[in-house]
Amino acid sequence: MPQEKIIRVLVVDDSAYIRKVLTQILQRSPFIEVVGTASNGREALEKVEELNPDVITLDLIMPEMDGITFIEEQMKKKPIPIVVCSIASETGELAMKALDSGAVDFIQKPTALATEKIFEITEEITQKVKAASLIDLSKLLNQITKPEKKIEVEKITTTKEAVVIGVSTGGPQALRSIIPLLPSDFPIPVLIVLHMPEGYTKLFAEKLNELSNLNVIEAQGDELVKPGTVYLAKAGKHLLVERRSDGNVYTKTDSKPLDLPHRPSIDVLFSSAAEVYKEKLIGIVLTGMGDDGLKGCTEIKKNGGFVLTEAESTAIVYGMPKAVYDAGLSDMQVPLYELVQKLIEVVKNENSNSR
Repeated sequence: MPQEKIIRVLVVDDSAYIRKVLTQILQRSPFIEVVGTASNGREALEKVEELNPDVITLDLIMPEMDGITFIEEQMKKKPIPIVVCSIASETGELAMKALDSGAVDFIQKPTALATEKIFEITEEITQKVKAASLIDLSKLLNQITKPEKKIEVEKITTTKEAVVIGVSTGGPQALRSIIPLLPSDFPIPVLIVLHMPEGYTKLFAEKLNELSNLNVIEAQGDELVKPGTVYLAKAGKHLLVERRSDGNVYTKTDSKPLDLPHRPSIDVLFSSAAEVYKEKLIGIVLTGMGDDGLKGCTEIKKNGGFVLTEAESTAIVYGMPKAVYDAGLSDMQVPLYELVQKLIEVVKNENSNSR
């Protein structure tokens, strides 16, 4: 097999220790080369012009020029995939703004101190840099817009009972492109797993709620699953659903299984929902690296449910939807800009087209 392309990375952080450790971490991969470092945004702009990196890792709180200003300036000059590496407790709001400005992903730094705790993110940051190198930035930047808040449809009647959505890299932008377009009388609940670091999902749910006609919340467990609400899985916990003795469906959160690469896992939510809703479930797999969602979609199809996947033409990273499509589990491939309309058609049972 041909060798993977070497990914050229610029590390930007005001801490000399963090710059040193991130360089060591990333260069453990034979396919990553750290071509330079910078201690603030102003220096980073110069280094980008000089070194032409493929990916940038970026702290947000820095002297002279902070991370947000750097993203805005760099995107004007030449868009480059940027992975934010910051501390959630200090920069949660800034991380959301970074995504709005063009950052492709972010990771929670375990400490701002010069300690070896930073090595805890070795695998995660390596994978996110690899994923970032695959991103088509033109697709991402097309999605950084505020959609219209209403799609005009006649009142929807349906036999469907729920929608589950799984998304990873590029997910915040993708969800902001579709969830606000769902009408306020959308007749079934929506449950979402988004791969996001702990400490950010509540904030993201609040931001998405501000834009949406539906009520968007971070699922805590034990909520009644009902129309008019979007339930976003809490980072660090799997989201499941269960039908209880009163006949209603409720959310459930669990740390187990512990051995999965993602928590929350798309497979866990999809499999749980397939068991509860059977043929009355719609599954949607959007942009992301890897194959989380593949097993879950297998369960949805076994139980008679319907599966939509994002088309390659709009997927920021065509990994997860491709895995589902290649396995023959996708009933319909849809570009992101058509997804809400197609979803409404499926909910109304108007469209039974297959691949």
